[in-house]
Amino acid sequence: MRIRGKGRHGRRFAILCLGLIVTLPTGPATALPPRPTPAGHDHAAAAPSAGERALRLQALLGQHSVLAAEFMRGRIRGDENFAQSANAALGRNTDAMAQLLGELLGAATAKRFAELWQEHVVELFTYAGGLADQDDAVRAEAREELLEYEQDLAGFFVGASHGRLTTRAANSAMRMHVDHLLDQADAYAARDYPAADRLYRESYRHTYDLGGTVAAALLPAKQAAALRTPIWRLRSQLGKLLAEHVVLVEDVTRAAVTAGPDFSAAGQTLNANTRDLASAMDSMFGAAAAREFQSLWAHHVDQVVAYAAATAARDSARREQARASLHAVEGRLAAFLEGATGKRLRSTSLTDALLAHDQMLLRHAEAFAAKEYGTAQEMASETYDHMYELARLLAGAFGATVAARLPVGGAATGDGGMAGVVERR
Repeated sequence: MRIRGKGRHGRRFAILCLGLIVTLPTGPATALPPRPTPAGHDHAAAAPSAGERALRLQALLGQHSVLAAEFMRGRIRGDENFAQSANAALGRNTDAMAQLLGELLGAATAKRFAELWQEHVVELFTYAGGLADQDDAVRAEAREELLEYEQDLAGFFVGASHGRLTTRAANSAMRMHVDHLLDQADAYAARDYPAADRLYRESYRHTYDLGGTVAAALLPAKQAAALRTPIWRLRSQLGKLLAEHVVLVEDVTRAAVTAGPDFSAAGQTLNANTRDLASAMDSMFGAAAAREFQSLWAHHVDQVVAYAAATAARDSARREQARASLHAVEGRLAAFLEGATGKRLRSTSLTDALLAHDQMLLRHAEAFAAKEYGTAQEMASETYDHMYELARLLAGAFGATVAARLPVGGAATGDGGMAGVVERR
């Protein structure tokens, strides 16, 4: 899965870097935990901050979009066991969102959200059934129901935000979310896998960002304003890209294990994510660093996919070769990140964290190959949450590194001098 090129996301990160100068300390980053902790539950002694809750909502909504797509695809394929495991994971995701909204808005509001959201999920499931059975009447009825639930959900968010989220914006966002899911299902059923995977990715990214919009509308103005500061935006964008990496690499490994016809399309979608990650590194650390990162990251992806294919083939020698190659790249990638951040991140703890990440991906592939779909979904959720925590620590170290390099003070830079810094990135 060799890749090249640079996406639009690099420009977004360049803009973020400009703001980091006034918002970040330049000291060493917190040590990286080697094992995953459920996102939003890693600070048991203190309530999560408004920013943490906002990012958690983003992550949960992004996860909802991929789980919904997966269980729809499972039903279209006639793979009911996989669809049921995805549906169970989707239920846990809904519960987590309701709990989070309950912390913000109270139990009654959370209960109303859960009811509306579950009805929305049921109609998605019905629509996928209509595709599987080639029953246009069922599809049409499910689409009509979904249109009504879109308006109900949009109205819910408008009311919960006391009008800070407009009806027009809420309707548009909910409509796009449902359209993405239905369109990707249509394309998947038609075996147009490139289109299906493009929409799968668009759906994830739109729904993840929707979480930020909703959170900003639900929070008091002062807390919402904090979400627009560069450090929170950097965490949000890194979290989105890294969690997307998890989702897409698991999608590719599932296709590798089953020799699925969507393997090539899934690989191209994963490559697009890697290009966006490399573009972000380019914005923060320059082209040479981005090339090195991209090479290491692509090698990491290749070895995970190789392990999945070897697992499906029951080739233990190839499996161990892939595992050994992964371990080697973990060390190299950790050393690279330590150097790029001026030792704000330590390679020893980074290696442990990357090892944990890879072990979860390999365990997911093994469980999926054994058709232990419940275990596979649990590993997928753990890996997804692990990326949330990794994004927090990387964003802190990346931001501090960039801030330390930039000139300080508007008077010293002549204000417009900062534009040159951005342009050179």
